[in-house]
Amino acid sequence: MTLKQKDLLSIQELAASEIATILEAADSFKEVSGRDIKKVPALRGKTIVNLFYEPSTRTRTSFELAAKRLSADVVNISSTSSSATKGESLLDTARNIEAMKSDILIVRHPMAGAPALLAKRLSSSVINAGDGAHEHPTQALLDLYTIKEKKGRIDGLTVVIAGDILHSRVARSNLFGLVAMGARVRLVGPGTMLPPMMGGWLAATAGQVELFTDFDRALEGADVIMMLRLQLERQAGSFFPSVKEYARLYSLTARRAARAKPDVLIMHPGPINRGVEIAPEVADGLSSVILEQVTNGVAIRMAVLYLLSGGGNA
Repeated sequence: MTLKQKDLLSIQELAASEIATILEAADSFKEVSGRDIKKVPALRGKTIVNLFYEPSTRTRTSFELAAKRLSADVVNISSTSSSATKGESLLDTARNIEAMKSDILIVRHPMAGAPALLAKRLSSSVINAGDGAHEHPTQALLDLYTIKEKKGRIDGLTVVIAGDILHSRVARSNLFGLVAMGARVRLVGPGTMLPPMMGGWLAATAGQVELFTDFDRALEGADVIMMLRLQLERQAGSFFPSVKEYARLYSLTARRAARAKPDVLIMHPGPINRGVEIAPEVADGLSSVILEQVTNGVAIRMAVLYLLSGGGNA
């Protein structure tokens, strides 16, 4: 199995068949992570560089573990330890990394489109690990994998994505992936945090997506509830009166979760602000698959690295 393109920049650019290929490949790599010796030689001799201009715990560590479990050599670079502090441009930094014969560059950057810019200028593969409020494709893939693993399907499910939709790259990537795989999506949040249905990036999803401002109403009969972190660092103005008021209206409590189906899955990409987006007892409850999302993130990223490298022997 391989992917047709050399880069992974956006879920929106992937066909449903390509998403299915990645999810299928992740099955075998999840088995690898369960072994006593968590390593296969699939990417031996390959060099993978994590270039992160924003803080990260789960994504960066997950990519590093994924690469090492595939036997690749891994280099981690943050903006604070790079020549960016001396004025070097992103493109010059990436070109210098490629000149050292790296094979895959994993990029997180606060500017939307930064990974796509590098992909056009570099011959090595580029993976978008989150670019501004644009997309976070591997997060959506691990979320889709978790839903399919737990529910046995994605097609026909009702998925609620709740919170700061407007500024969330996780929301965008998940929306595109869920729609491509046949799910019905409900986006809910304050009216100031919902994108316009027509004329914006939601226009192509009409018919499979509904917008809500009433959280309780949106949760009725849901199969999956995906909570989002407030993206305070991306908000240029005041989008709600206070965090306390936001939590009163949009925090997922046990009472609210009971409006969904009894076998509902509760998800969150992390980091969690307990008591703001989600109540502690819900985050740690029996319906929560938040830590399983993290586990599955390693398998998905192993699959992406493997497929972009042209495949091999796992």
